[in-house]
Amino acid sequence: MATTLQGKRVAFLATDGVEEVEYTQPREAVEAAGATVELVSIKSGEIQAFNHLDKSKTYPVDVTADKADPDSYDALVLPGGVANPDFLRADPDAVSFVRSFFTAGKPVGAICHGPWTMIDAEVVRGRTLTSWPSLRTDLTNAGATWVDAECHVDNGLVTSRKPDDLPAFCDKLVEEVAEGTH
Repeated sequence: MATTLQGKRVAFLATDGVEEVEYTQPREAVEAAGATVELVSIKSGEIQAFNHLDKSKTYPVDVTADKADPDSYDALVLPGGVANPDFLRADPDAVSFVRSFFTAGKPVGAICHGPWTMIDAEVVRGRTLTSWPSLRTDLTNAGATWVDAECHVDNGLVTSRKPDDLPAFCDKLVEEVAEGTH
C-alpha cells in the first residue's frame, strides 16, 4: 500500500535562485502522495528557478514568510540552489519560519544548499545531516555532524546532497511527513 499524505499540508520555502528540480520533484512527490503544498517565499509574486546557473521557469508564491503560519503546516521542505538559501538565511522571517518547524518537532526536508538556512535558524547543533559538500565546514562549525550520504534521516530531518539524490530524498521525505511530529 502506498504512503498517503491525505490531509497534510507541506510548506516549501524558496526564493529566487532555487534549483528547479530540487523544488519540483519533491513537490510532485508529496502532492502525488496526497498532500497540499504551498510555496512560501520572502517576496510575493513569482520566484525565478534555475537549472544550475541558467534561468529556468518562474513559480507563483502562495504566501510570504512574514504572513505564513507555521502551525498550519505539517512539514517543511528547503530546496537548494546556491542563491536561494543565501537570500533566505538573511531574512529574519524566513529564519523564524524554519526554526518553528524544529521547535514543534515537525518533519523537515533539505537538499543540496538547503541546510544553509538551518544554520542561521540555529537548529543544526547536535544533528547529523548531509548537504552539498561545500556546506560541510559551515555545518560542522554550527555544531552538526556532516556525513557524505545519498540521504540521511535524523529525527524527522531528511537531507540529501544533490539532484542525483532526489529519488531517495523524495521517498524518505514522503515517509517522514506521513510519520508526522517526532
